[in-house]
Amino acid sequence: MRALICGSMAYDTIMVFQDRFKNHILPDQVHILNVSFLVPEMRREFGGCAGNIAYNLKLLGGEPVPMATVGEDFGPYRDWLDRHGVDRSHVMQVPGSYTGQAFITTDLDDNQITAFHPGAMNEAHRNSVADAGAVDIGIVAPDGREGMLQHAREFAEGGVPFIFDPGQGLPLFGKAELLEFIQQATWITANDYEIEMLQARTGLSAGDIAKRVEALIITRGSKGSSIYTGGHRIDIPSVKTAAVNDPTGCGDAYRAGLLYGLLHELDWPVTGRIASLMGGIKIEHHGTQNHHFTREQFEQRFIAEFGHGF
Repeated sequence: MRALICGSMAYDTIMVFQDRFKNHILPDQVHILNVSFLVPEMRREFGGCAGNIAYNLKLLGGEPVPMATVGEDFGPYRDWLDRHGVDRSHVMQVPGSYTGQAFITTDLDDNQITAFHPGAMNEAHRNSVADAGAVDIGIVAPDGREGMLQHAREFAEGGVPFIFDPGQGLPLFGKAELLEFIQQATWITANDYEIEMLQARTGLSAGDIAKRVEALIITRGSKGSSIYTGGHRIDIPSVKTAAVNDPTGCGDAYRAGLLYGLLHELDWPVTGRIASLMGGIKIEHHGTQNHHFTREQFEQRFIAEFGHGF
């Protein structure tokens, strides 16, 4: 069962400033801001929504097919995907461009200054859903604006059920476009901040949105998540974690769990708990694709967390 994952692939360069930004930024001088931060600690991670979701779904034993556009610097990421058995036949390299890049500097108060270069991501519309052949399910995750619009339309026209996951791409769209996404999607997932923005931009309540799709899934971090479907609300608990090291990518891990449950026609309480556990495992590790487990290990932890298997 193949899942087509439309979204971004990116490198995340993460730097740690061993001080506090507030000690080096003068509030009354921000109009002539010119600062430099020494960052002795730095790491480069593989990221992007399509890459993260595909990696996590592969860990669960799924068959992810990421669809993304990347640049000429994709070599290390390509080798990483190959090493983990992720199909990259629909990852298109765009000549003369860089793969999407996020440069993140964090201070000792966990404040962040981020610069993002979309690079080849802006060419996502060069890929077509039809090129992937037969797929069982899809997801439209944050990507280039035109690519997100096109891929949602192609899923709908092709009769492929898909999740609309606007994420950080939500501000790219106006009311009419968001209403069209909602009309086309089979399921919608968003975190608690994103659902507030989606409601504000569309004029619809969460209940209104839920009525227009088979399920609306809202994640709330450590407070768990809620699934609105068939006029009911199903609350999914968060899991107990050994550590809270890095929340980046937890939403993508959660979405991989959703895809797995939907592909295997599991009920929503089980699907939500698989997703919740995926997010919990991710948060224990730095980076978005540095966690590992076997199927047996995952099943054992699921039983330990929830008291039953799946």
